[in-house]
Amino acid sequence: MSDVKLKYSEEDLKEFRQIIEKKIKRAQEDLDILKSAYKNDADNGTDDTSPSFKSFDEGSDVMNKEANVQLAIRQEKFIRDLKNALQRIENGTYGVCRVTGKLIQKERLKLVPHATLSIEAKRRQ
Repeated sequence: MSDVKLKYSEEDLKEFRQIIEKKIKRAQEDLDILKSAYKNDADNGTDDTSPSFKSFDEGSDVMNKEANVQLAIRQEKFIRDLKNALQRIENGTYGVCRVTGKLIQKERLKLVPHATLSIEAKRRQ
């Protein structure tokens, strides 16, 4: 028989879980910052500025809010993907490429722990 591993060991999965949980915590902190930025929780007002400059500030504020909303949406997707990776650890499918059925390289999973494709499958895309 071949020496091809079909899944990662419990020790490897524990290491991946720690990496993922750490990334979720950091991503959630970043998301909270983004949300507070576009919800305008802090009033840095422009009440004392000239009306001619205030309109420029308002336009800039709208652009910044839109950019922060887009970043927040992306961050929410990242968190969802990480949580899905935790679910794959629970159901025993973590680290298995959904195209080739082979194990995704450990180095890749350490860098992109929510990956569902091996480098081989990603190159085919």
